[in-house]
Parts: sequence; structure tokens; C-alpha cells
Amino acid sequence: MTALLQVDGVGKRFGGFVALEGIALEVEEGERLGLIGPNGSGKSTLVNCICGTLRNELGEVRFAGQRLDGLPAHERTRRGLARSFQLPRPFGSLSLAENLRIPILYAVNARGQAISGGAIDGRCRAILGEVGLAAKADRLPRDLTQIEMRKLELARAMAAEPKLLIADEVMAGLSHAEVDEIIALLIRLNGQGVTVIMIEHIMRAVMEFSQRLAVLVAGRKIADGEPAEVVRDPEVVRAYLGE
Repeated sequence: MTALLQVDGVGKRFGGFVALEGIALEVEEGERLGLIGPNGSGKSTLVNCICGTLRNELGEVRFAGQRLDGLPAHERTRRGLARSFQLPRPFGSLSLAENLRIPILYAVNARGQAISGGAIDGRCRAILGEVGLAAKADRLPRDLTQIEMRKLELARAMAAEPKLLIADEVMAGLSHAEVDEIIALLIRLNGQGVTVIMIEHIMRAVMEFSQRLAVLVAGRKIADGEPAEVVRDPEVVRAYLGE
């Protein structure tokens, strides 16, 4: 069976700096993949090449069997590839529910699913309920706490009804209990059929969430496999976890 996401030999340069070199990665439908690496390892660059924010000079990216290279980011979202951002980017003048209407209108409806106005409202509030924000549906993002902003960012990605969600450092700055909330939310979302790639520095969260772990260092993939084995890999220990 063809993997949902196929990254084959992807390379990216910024002038003379090699940000990614020969990255190969496959993600199966329904999988929970953790992607780790030290700062500057190329994680964000890889995500941007997958999602269409950057264009890779070498290799190709395939999603659901179709080549994505050259497609703009919004077209990739419409095909079912969504992401959250390290820094939440809500529309500050719109309510939480209105923030969710936008991806429904411009991603879900663009696929020809034609959700009506009343159904969109119901869908927005249902998603906010899933992340524990239903009571604040009509509030503005400025009224949210830090963890609520993280939940809103995930909710906006969920509203696009993705087949694959890339959660990029959604737990940064959160407390132990708040990290547990986000892990539970992502696992619940995965249980609903969404494939999830989680990029994170909090190793406790990575180990609890991931079924498989891939490691990037200096633009190369140095390990890929069962999490308990990967974190014992001597090269991973030296490059990422420390001796």
C-alpha cells in the first residue's frame, strides 16, 4: 500500500547553506510520527517544503499518491494537508468561531463538499467543543490563555478536515498538565482517522505520543524507527540528547 506522505530525496539550499540534504521519509495513513532534532536541524524547513511555504530544489513530495511539487500552500491544504504553527496566528478581529469558518470555507468547501451556512456554524462550535473552547466561541483570541491559544491553533487546522496534520511545537511554554492535555487531544484526533506528525522538543511528550520517531540533524535524517530504539542510537545520543 502506498504511504499517505512520501518525501523522496528532498534537498533545500539557502545560498551556499545546505538546509536539507537527501531527506527520505514516508508516513502511513493513520500513523503518529514524532519528528525531532536540535535547533537548526532542518525540521521547520522540511515542514515548509512539505506544506508549500518553501520549494525544494531537489527531490519530490507526494501526498495521497499525487506529486505536490510546485503547488502553492493553499492547494495542498485543500488536498488534505494541514499544519499548525509554532506561534499561533489567529485573526485577531474575528471571534474563535469565525476563525474556524475561514478554513472551512476556503479548504473544505473548495473540495466541492459545499457545507451550508448553518452547518458551518455547527461544525465550528463542534470543533471548539473538541478542544475545550466551546464556551468562548464568541470571544476574541485576545481573551485566551496561552494553552487556549494553542488549542485554537489546532482547532483551525482541524477545521480544514485534514488527512494529515503537522503539529509544529504546539506544546512550547506549557505546564506539565497542559502538555498532557495537548497530547490527549492529538491522540484523540488521530483516533478519528487523522494522520499526525508531531514536531516537539519535549521528549516526554514525544515518547508518549509517537508510534515512530525520525531524527534530523544538520539537514540530514540520521535515524528513523521505533522510539525506544531511536533514542538509544549512539548517533542520536551524541547529536541530540547529549552524552
